[in-house]
Amino acid sequence: MLQRFFAERLIQQQNASPRTVGAYRDTFRLLLTYAERERGKPPAKLTLGDFNAALVLDFLAHLETERHHTVRSRNARLAAVRAFAHYVALQCPPTLQLAQQILAIPMKRFERPLLEYLSRDEVQAVLAAPDTSTWCGRRDRVMFALLYNTGARVSEMIGIRVADVTLGATSSVRLQGKGRKQRTVPLWKETAAEIRHWLKYADLRTDQPLVPNRSGRAMTRTNVAERLALAITAATTQCPRLAGRRISPHSWRHTTAMHLLQAGVDITVIALWLGHESPVTTHGYVEADLAMKERALDTLAPPETKRKRYRPSDAVLKFLESL
Repeated sequence: MLQRFFAERLIQQQNASPRTVGAYRDTFRLLLTYAERERGKPPAKLTLGDFNAALVLDFLAHLETERHHTVRSRNARLAAVRAFAHYVALQCPPTLQLAQQILAIPMKRFERPLLEYLSRDEVQAVLAAPDTSTWCGRRDRVMFALLYNTGARVSEMIGIRVADVTLGATSSVRLQGKGRKQRTVPLWKETAAEIRHWLKYADLRTDQPLVPNRSGRAMTRTNVAERLALAITAATTQCPRLAGRRISPHSWRHTTAMHLLQAGVDITVIALWLGHESPVTTHGYVEADLAMKERALDTLAPPETKRKRYRPSDAVLKFLESL
């Protein structure tokens, strides 16, 4: 049933993206490993009877306590399990009650902290941190410039091919976003110049990744996070405010959105720039910008007036005298 779920449901019927299939694969790899440890059965001997709500709940608790998954990651794993349970309910009616119990497991609520982003000075310090006398340093400079310019997700950035970049009077890059949606983002002159120098230096083919690893293949998310951590460490000497901060590649996406918002770019344009499904998602950046809140408060505040001693009008004085 699990094999059919992947081969027929996800790949043939839904034509799910490779990232979705990979995420579901990782979830069931963890689940089967946990079930083998707790039930004492290898995956080949597990039955649908073993796949029940109690096992799933214990598995979710294991993810949070032993593997230290965040609530978001825990919910993503549960979404994959629920998709399989829904498929089982349709394909095997006798297991309907079993599937319903799994589908009834709720997503866990979680706190939504304010978005982490960098100031312009911090961005410039990180961009200048890579050692451009080395191959990796040149690549990192282009990679960070692309992340800041485009606001791309890490998966989008490492998927950029040389052929996706257009350099000319109006330079741009084509990104493959979530849901296989493509979008084109304009490149600033500084970013386009960095890419030109990089292409001339690295001598890459059009079908190669724009920011490859030393083997010429696409970088991984872990590679990008490690290179960013090294750059932040190097930039801390020039910008001490970076010390001790947890800055991920996704923080650059937030940074791009915040700087566009602070520059007065309309929120719907920012949503298109970032590839958001809806501008509602972009509203979180307005919530995070304290300066914008202060400006809004100033517009609502009454104008300052000088305090004057009260003097009744002549009509009021006559009325008082008549009393």
